[in-house]
Amino acid sequence: MNRQIISCVCFAALMLAVGFAASFSSLPGAWYEGLNKPSFNPPNWIFGPVWTTLYVLIGLAGGIVWNNNSRSTSMKLWWTQMVLNGIWSPIFFALQMPATALIVIVLMLITIVAFMKSAFTQTPVATYLFVPYFLWVAFATVLNASIVWLNRG
Repeated sequence: MNRQIISCVCFAALMLAVGFAASFSSLPGAWYEGLNKPSFNPPNWIFGPVWTTLYVLIGLAGGIVWNNNSRSTSMKLWWTQMVLNGIWSPIFFALQMPATALIVIVLMLITIVAFMKSAFTQTPVATYLFVPYFLWVAFATVLNASIVWLNRG
């Protein structure tokens, strides 16, 4: 197996590990079930398959950018989104702080857009791999904001 494929596989595995660690350390539970949620809130079972798919795509994009230039702005943005992604679930679910999580997810969305813009000129495929992630995080941002709004007070 060549070095580029190995790094893409390693990045995908890293994203899966970070995602699973974040989700398993902060399962929704009774607190989340008791929150008022908007009518467009998806059923809980959909989050696992969606995030698993997204983590693979995010990891592949990271591996592609790493192979192109491991010290690039795009790579720094990739690492930043990974940290923000990794802390969102514990803040929202474990610490039960949806308003703080909203700040984190907005920063994540901004970082995703910055990554996509930065990566496009050098590694457009990495940008395309981030499109589903961007769409899901945009939706999740609206969902997070709706939960904050519906449970204010």
